[in-house]
Amino acid sequence: MYTLEAVITAVLLVSSLVFALQVTAVTPLSASTSNQHIENQQRASASGVLTAAQEAGALKDAVLYWNDSDSAERYHDAGQREYYTSDYPPNEFGNITERAFAGRGLAVNVLVYPGDGTDATRLVYRGEPSDNAVSASRTVTIYDDDDLTAPGTTTTAADADSFDEAVPEDSSGNSVYNVVRVEVTVWRM
Repeated sequence: MYTLEAVITAVLLVSSLVFALQVTAVTPLSASTSNQHIENQQRASASGVLTAAQEAGALKDAVLYWNDSDSAERYHDAGQREYYTSDYPPNEFGNITERAFAGRGLAVNVLVYPGDGTDATRLVYRGEPSDNAVSASRTVTIYDDDDLTAPGTTTTAADADSFDEAVPEDSSGNSVYNVVRVEVTVWRM
């Protein structure tokens, strides 16, 4: 009798263990210490891109890479939309970002948040981030007399009406146009 009871108990334990393993799904996106390590690397890369671009003066130039001509009120060479979807901006910030993230199976969004808390303007947009997305940000001060940096544009930030729709002017009356926060969000596709 004891032997039969032990065999039944062993079968029940093995069956419950097999059932538990079948119910649990382990995927490449499951939480683990290796995923946390990858996310930390991605966050460091995003922060490094912003730091390198800011030190080179390319971050501010990227925000000001607005085409204020009559026919195109969007970022220069952005295509049909106001922002870049399939390529990075054709400037130094785009080169830095592409070197850091292209060919690695990563998607990148770059958003510009005005200091007044209004909605963000998309600079680069590749879709909605997944749950394992990481981001880093830097602030950039834009002055009234800063020129827009798109080729062929000779307008200042304060004089460009369409740029005011993308990044609204701060109405405090000083020479600061706005203080924006540039956020880079990275995730695995």
